[in-house]
Amino acid sequence: MRRLLTFLPLLFLPLALLLPPAPQQAAPDTTTATPPKSADADRIAATIDPILNESVGEEAFWGVYVADARTGEELYTRNAGLMMLPASNQKILTTAMALDARGADYTYETRLLASKPAAGGVLSGDLMIVGTGDPSLGSTVLPGDTNPFDDWAEALAAQGVRRVEGRLIGWDNTFDDEAYAEGWDIDYVGTQSSRALGVSASGLSFGDNLVIVQVRAGGRGEKPTVTTRPDNFLNIDNRATTTSRRRGQALRVTRTLGTDDLVLKGSVGRTGSTVEMPIYNPTLLAVQAMKNALEEAGITVTATLHDVDDIDDSPDRDKMTELFVHQSPPLSELLHVVNKKSNNFFAEQIFRSVAFGGSAEGGEDRVETLIERAGGDAGNLSVRDGSGLSRKNLITPRAMGEVLVFMNNGNQREAFRATMARGGEPESTLRYRMSGLPVLAKTGSLAFVRSLSGYVRAPDGNELVFVIFANNFAVPPYRITSTIDRIVTGLAQQPAL
Repeated sequence: MRRLLTFLPLLFLPLALLLPPAPQQAAPDTTTATPPKSADADRIAATIDPILNESVGEEAFWGVYVADARTGEELYTRNAGLMMLPASNQKILTTAMALDARGADYTYETRLLASKPAAGGVLSGDLMIVGTGDPSLGSTVLPGDTNPFDDWAEALAAQGVRRVEGRLIGWDNTFDDEAYAEGWDIDYVGTQSSRALGVSASGLSFGDNLVIVQVRAGGRGEKPTVTTRPDNFLNIDNRATTTSRRRGQALRVTRTLGTDDLVLKGSVGRTGSTVEMPIYNPTLLAVQAMKNALEEAGITVTATLHDVDDIDDSPDRDKMTELFVHQSPPLSELLHVVNKKSNNFFAEQIFRSVAFGGSAEGGEDRVETLIERAGGDAGNLSVRDGSGLSRKNLITPRAMGEVLVFMNNGNQREAFRATMARGGEPESTLRYRMSGLPVLAKTGSLAFVRSLSGYVRAPDGNELVFVIFANNFAVPPYRITSTIDRIVTGLAQQPAL
């Protein structure tokens, strides 16, 4: 008791007198730039901070990471440890993990198998098209002929095949059966599409998983004529009319979700209209395209068309005979489409083909592994797709930067860098931006999100990795884009590092 009484008076002293002085610490990384670590970092901070301290900098939430591209030394950070939406900068992760897992020379193979040999000019067993996720099969975004079906059909006709009976089956089980990513806007998949929007993914895909719908004017007040490529796939309810005006159209094309049923409404002018529609079942689209090719080669097709997931008695692929095999262009060429042109469909196909189990969850695991190999911390990373369309993707600017450093110093360096757009490069997402600057970068754009990440060369030849994310802004997007470009321009004009 005496001991207790000795110390009781101390309990009434002001708390500040009982505690040692608090050490002086730098402001946390989540709110401001970290203190400069060197003269190099000081110069970079002197470039970036004034830009982000202007009014436009206060109208967005910014995440910035700058590092030496060779050593990985951090030179500037602002909110670099916070999870942010990357938009199409997600494609950097898809490209990196694909090259890291498969290598630049990897090719996809698509096979045509038969359960029975032809007899008397008739293939009476099953024909099966086996896919491995090739995004380029029948695609129109690459030069050259990427559709092997015409050649296969003509070869069968030359071998004397005159009739195909039984079943024509599409095998797509390289991927899971989730065609769309979690967090996509419903408008991506239900309405007429440009290649900038979401298209379903499948282990067997064809023609960018789009159907070309051509609408030609009829007489005034009459229904227009509708044709499609490939033919005979979509079910079309044509409620549109033709107007007398020569140009312009108020045509609306929608697809009932979960089906390949199209509805045309509104009006079309005398010049007609062409739209690209994303389809629901890519596997059946590929099978239909094969049937069309057989018929164009003069072969009668009475075979029924099937997605392998919809039949209970699928033939054993190991017991079937391989008739033909088609190889895609090398992965390095396909990845140019992903990054330089920001093609979402190619990104999703490649992402799923590299993901463990062909699923988005397996893709997240693959990305986490890549970040850890790069020496980073995946933290609470969220990966829902390979294109960046999902608003549920989250990554820190620092983790993205660490992947860029890792790829810059790995054995896939040249292939990876070649996928990036150069400043002002024609037919790329940077064609109107930063022309003449020594920059290789990937753009990103969603509603209320802009991003740019890549490499920029300083005047002395040293390179910097940069990651710039802007989230949650309501100002006109061009103001954010302009601010990002000013930052990168400033980095390119830094004194020698």
